[in-house]
Amino acid sequence: MLIRIDSPLSVDQYIDLLNASTLGERRPVEDREAIRLMLLHSNLLATAWDGGTLLGAARCLTDFAYVTYCSDLCVRASHQRLGIGRQLLRKVLEAAPCRIVLLSAPKAVDYYPRIGFTQHTSAWTILPGELR
Repeated sequence: MLIRIDSPLSVDQYIDLLNASTLGERRPVEDREAIRLMLLHSNLLATAWDGGTLLGAARCLTDFAYVTYCSDLCVRASHQRLGIGRQLLRKVLEAAPCRIVLLSAPKAVDYYPRIGFTQHTSAWTILPGELR
């Protein structure tokens, strides 16, 4: 397995990975333009490969100095529990040696404390149209 930084992904490759993990349930996989923009505007992408097969990805936004927001951490369901997610995050930390912040998928809330993340109690979210 090879972990790479900023290996270009096609929209189809990323949609396939999202659907092969549980993250496809919460991402706009039916909206190819949204996925294209998500990939285009991420400035740090770590990917895990087995030959030509994309096993996982950590899609991030970072300033490379203070904080990295990990938008997506996904690993094919067939390859989960092999340490791939942890290796992707290590690669992200090598490229951007600063704090990682993320919002956990419901099925992954027990994963992050196991690998060393600390839960933060004051995270907030807002959707378009909700700001008063």
